[in-house]
Amino acid sequence: MRKLVSAGEILVEIMAERIGQSFLEPGPLLGPYPSGAPAIFIGQAAALGQPAGLIGAVGDDDFGRLNIERLRALGADVSAIAVHKGHATGTAFVTYRADASRHFVFNIRNSASGLIETDGAATNLLASADHVHVMGSSLFSDRAVAVTLSAIETVKAKGGTVSFDPNIRREIMQASGVRAALDHVLARADIFLPSGEELFLFSSAKDEKGAVDELLARGLSCIVLKKGAAGAVYHDHHGAVASSGFAVDEVDPTGAGDCFGAAFVSFWLRGAAPAEALRIANACGALAVTRKGPMEGIFPLEAVEAFIVTGNTQ
Repeated sequence: MRKLVSAGEILVEIMAERIGQSFLEPGPLLGPYPSGAPAIFIGQAAALGQPAGLIGAVGDDDFGRLNIERLRALGADVSAIAVHKGHATGTAFVTYRADASRHFVFNIRNSASGLIETDGAATNLLASADHVHVMGSSLFSDRAVAVTLSAIETVKAKGGTVSFDPNIRREIMQASGVRAALDHVLARADIFLPSGEELFLFSSAKDEKGAVDELLARGLSCIVLKKGAAGAVYHDHHGAVASSGFAVDEVDPTGAGDCFGAAFVSFWLRGAAPAEALRIANACGALAVTRKGPMEGIFPLEAVEAFIVTGNTQ
């Protein structure tokens, strides 16, 4: 099977236990949980049996070891995750508000993640790669952008493909260099995986069909528009395929879109029909929200297929 690679932030997530809990005063916390959008993506892809590896950096600490061991246990190639003494692994503290929105306190750019580079191990991993997946959140520094763009060109040069999940808020795009980097990635992408309103971040159109038509005209092979619990819609030059989501009790939404994307891209790489890739992707996204922790709801293909049939999340 074709090997996919991603590059970017690796961190632990630590959650406030209570809804509405503030970080301005002491309170109970849950975690640490292994996390980072590209790490979640690669973990889910590997769990589904897709050859997958990650380029990134962690500190020589428990948080770094937690992430590496989780990814290794899921079957991912961790050979290009650098371990840096004297630097701490990235962190994300998150609290949930009463309106279901989330508030984060991140340390990524100034953590070990900020030391990401295309070193010898990363070069070797890319030599075996057929596909690169890019998360917009991973373009957090000039250094991270350079690693990502280099990975894209390396894989494209040998006939490989690229998928792109913007995974970024509109206001973040105002940061210096970020918009240009995002536009560059989109121009090189084969698969575009926006969530909801992210579709309009790269289009002047005011409606969904207009935005899809405009983006496909730029050279994308397909667009997969994620719609949360409602499922997703696949668009290409021949038409559209819609797929409903699965009803589950949501515990924690973090990582659901990453798991969805990993499943869709994995099955796209296997040549699956859009309807089949969407079915597996929607199931992975649904299972992801049934556990607290971004990677705790990652399941192997056998369990995903059983969930589709039975609806059992245990």
